[in-house]
Amino acid sequence: MSMKKIVTKQYQERVNQAAMLLEGLSVPAEGWIRTVRKSLGMSGAQLGRRMGVTRGLVSNTEKAEVSGGVTLKNMTQMAEAMDCRFMYAIVPQGKVEDIIKKRAFDKARNMVSETSIHMALEEQALSDEKIQFEIEHLALEMIDKMNSDLWNDE
Repeated sequence: MSMKKIVTKQYQERVNQAAMLLEGLSVPAEGWIRTVRKSLGMSGAQLGRRMGVTRGLVSNTEKAEVSGGVTLKNMTQMAEAMDCRFMYAIVPQGKVEDIIKKRAFDKARNMVSETSIHMALEEQALSDEKIQFEIEHLALEMIDKMNSDLWNDE
């Protein structure tokens, strides 16, 4: 196994591990800042004083979190002011390998379909079994090579 494949596998394992740890976790309707603040029994004014900002700024930041307009820096500052830590993650819906496999098969299906159309026009059509074989062969090759053009849309 090449060094590139080993490193890629390590990345995949790390992402899959994070996905498993966070499975079932969702952002509270009020957002994390307000939810944690309320769980601590802390008012917005108290959090503001701890941060050296106004209660209004705390409220605006809580609203910005819910609407998706908060910065990572603001989230970190709010968390630290509540003696917490802020973490973020991008996790797959399922396993990374499944995303790669789906993409490879979709791309292979499109490529083989285009080729099949041209071959049929030249009266050299492939059987359904041969088409399926070519799709699987091409997809597995893409998965094995893991070239970045797997994600090109052409």
